Amino acid sequence: MLIKDFDISYAERLNIKYLCGTDEAGRGPLAGPVVAAACVFPKDALTNGIDGLDDSKKLTEKKRDILFDRIKDACISWAVGTASPVEIDEINILNASLLAMKRAIEKLSVKPEFILADGNRVGDFQCPAEAVVKGDAKSMSVAAASVIAKVTRDRLCAALDTLYPQYGFAKHKGYPTKEHKAAVFKYGPCPEHRESFLGFLEREAEKLAEYAAK
Repeated sequence: MLIKDFDISYAERLNIKYLCGTDEAGRGPLAGPVVAAACVFPKDALTNGIDGLDDSKKLTEKKRDILFDRIKDACISWAVGTASPVEIDEINILNASLLAMKRAIEKLSVKPEFILADGNRVGDFQCPAEAVVKGDAKSMSVAAASVIAKVTRDRLCAALDTLYPQYGFAKHKGYPTKEHKAAVFKYGPCPEHRESFLGFLEREAEKLAEYAAK
């Protein structure tokens, strides 16, 4: 089944006009917010589809940037929500991801009638919703949200790189690469780091000290 057909079949079965897909980016990084997006397409966009749209993780950065603009143009409404590193530490990354999704959905100019959420959990979205495991590979709306969320978060990390150049955020986007871990060990965490994700500092101290000294 094509990803656009998944959404069309859902909308027809539920007899609804406004189906929303939501997904997040940034659950695994050591730093930065978790970013979620929500997308609502008109029926003609679902019927026509968007050439090349897929799970954001399967696309190159260049392809995601191209699709980012195509998705915005095709949507009847789209929005982005975030949860900060402090919120991630306070309520854990799963709940922070659901919170970011909720915030994105609440910003939509068109109120959705049903929500498809990537993953195996749904949040308090104040309208009917269903979790779709690997939804970003099944649903056009969810795939579109995954691209919007990923591109938005990558651009936020590029901005963080100008504030904290010693960590290399523009390169690794906050993910736990060797270089990133060594930089945190060497310079200590910055305000954008998630304290609850930094347990590696003690566990890998010897290895990080050796790497940071190179």
